[in-house]
Amino acid sequence: MAKRAFDVIIALFIAPVAALVAGIMALVLAIELRGNPFFVQERIGLNGTPFRMYKLRTMRHPAPGEQRCYRIDDWSSFVFNPPGEEDPRVTRAGAFARKLSLDEIPNLINVLRGEMSLVGPRPEIPEIVAQYPEAYHRRHSVLPGVAGPAQVNGRSDLPYDEILQYDLAYVDHHSVLTDIQVLAKTALVVLSGSGAR
Repeated sequence: MAKRAFDVIIALFIAPVAALVAGIMALVLAIELRGNPFFVQERIGLNGTPFRMYKLRTMRHPAPGEQRCYRIDDWSSFVFNPPGEEDPRVTRAGAFARKLSLDEIPNLINVLRGEMSLVGPRPEIPEIVAQYPEAYHRRHSVLPGVAGPAQVNGRSDLPYDEILQYDLAYVDHHSVLTDIQVLAKTALVVLSGSGAR
């Protein structure tokens, strides 16, 4: 209850500024994409329940051959966006939004709806979750978060099994105090732009 109250109070407090920033960024993306700047995607949430997550669209629709399918044989070497491998679908404004995590501002809608928390493991797509070893599903015993412990310790630079270790440690030891610490570290990481792709 304390965590939920913390989420709602902080989300409502920052909502006016967040909405203004998201609105400006959405306008820039709409011009660049020549279309809808908002993106809705199914993710896996609490207790493995699917939900619709809201984001700003940072990528154009894939051309033939650019679609990505994830088949993971080795979790210790799997990285979503390896350093030096730029995703050709990401637009210029989209890259800027990703660097500062502005594309995730609409996640606050999910927080207010009770589908996400401000802090927790980042929600994953069903295609990845379907391949999880049994032990990894324990990350779904808490609400997924806008910010997460792995994101303040490397973001996109981390191999997936290391991300999961941070997530499972959070599941075992989270509190409102740890959430405050993660949010403070998140602000520093976002401002530095480290690990963002």
